[in-house]
Amino acid sequence: MAGPRPVVLSGPSGAGKSTLLKKLLKEYEGVFGFSVSHTTRSPRPGEENGKDYHYVTREYMQASIDKGDFIESAVFSGNMYGTSRASVQAVKDKNLICVLDIDMQGVRAVKTTDLNPIYIFIQPPSMSILEKRLRDRETESEESLQKRLHAAQVDMVISKDPGIFDVVIVNDSLDDAYGKLKDTLIEEIKKVQKTNLSS
Repeated sequence: MAGPRPVVLSGPSGAGKSTLLKKLLKEYEGVFGFSVSHTTRSPRPGEENGKDYHYVTREYMQASIDKGDFIESAVFSGNMYGTSRASVQAVKDKNLICVLDIDMQGVRAVKTTDLNPIYIFIQPPSMSILEKRLRDRETESEESLQKRLHAAQVDMVISKDPGIFDVVIVNDSLDDAYGKLKDTLIEEIKKVQKTNLSS
């Protein structure tokens, strides 16, 4: 796949991935892009096809996965979600660094492809801090909160396996974590900026 090297960003909900990404996109406008995922779920009010998701039928998605058109896919609450090769290539064709915000299952799937991204894991300083962050959001039922915490614990153990992630960033101070994220990506960022200046 031609174009800038993509970035796989993973980490438990509440680790601060979205906050770090927002900072990155604000500082480096016109450098990063997101691939639009496919899903078999119905659009929610205000969501647009092709912008929020590519909304497709289960038959279409399964056939595309079987053909090898997807980099990763997963099933959540009975709906299929996935990242297609075409949507990543569309971002790379614009000479942007494609950001894939995916879970551990997705990370393992990407490992089996020729995508060759930079793998970054964002983790909370501790489980108790993560629990506090999730509780402060007040968006979860107790059952769903416990599920998230359990998943986070499992992910944090897996993230220590050698060779899964290029960098593991502990988000205990937002500025420090952001500095580490930037250092990890600065070479790719400079390449994109240079190409965009000369084109």
